[in-house]
Amino acid sequence: MEKKLANRLKLRAGKKHGASTIAVIGLGRFGTALALELVKTGREVLGIDSDERLVQANAESLTHVVQADTTDEATLRELGIQDFDSAVVAIGSDLEASILTASLLLQLGVPEVWAKATSVSHGRILEQLGVHHVIFPEMDMGKRVAHMVSGESLDYIQLDEDFVMAKTEVPESFDGKTLSDMKFRSNHGVTVVATRKEGESFMPSFPETVLHTGDVMIVSGRTTKVEDFCRMGW
Repeated sequence: MEKKLANRLKLRAGKKHGASTIAVIGLGRFGTALALELVKTGREVLGIDSDERLVQANAESLTHVVQADTTDEATLRELGIQDFDSAVVAIGSDLEASILTASLLLQLGVPEVWAKATSVSHGRILEQLGVHHVIFPEMDMGKRVAHMVSGESLDYIQLDEDFVMAKTEVPESFDGKTLSDMKFRSNHGVTVVATRKEGESFMPSFPETVLHTGDVMIVSGRTTKVEDFCRMGW
């Protein structure tokens, strides 16, 4: 536990310098990818897992990583979890550990608790506990890939229950027309957020932006509106 306390002190020191502190509990593929990306953004991250092999595997890539049983309140207190700005429960297959860990984090007063759900029922339990953000990475990715594989869009992201953003190619019928000409909101119920010409980067869209066949545009709106709009390019 001395190593755990040392990590706790390092994290507190980082927090004093303005870096937000985040605990990622569960270092499977999702948790590890999340922790590494958070480190890249300059956050102070503590990775926690009950499996010593996963802890050892991340010992070099994560500055702070410990083996601990997060279903034990005393252990969480000793790690100083109550002092963290956020915590993410990325535990996958062990539903009991996921639910109990999330419950303890809330009891200890962690300001922002995120939790990965592996099913609708799992997510419902987490929401009933009061978890601030419940995420469904497998389900969300499945939906995203389905739209890409079907050819409806080049990319697809669900931002809310009934609001999505999609990347799609400009159909031939739009060639040479401006966004103002097309009246996307009134005619299609979508908003063109940005456009990209071949070989260039995405640029914010304006009413005078001219569309050409082969350009790529990012559109947002209600789910059915965006999906119907993307099918126009088939």
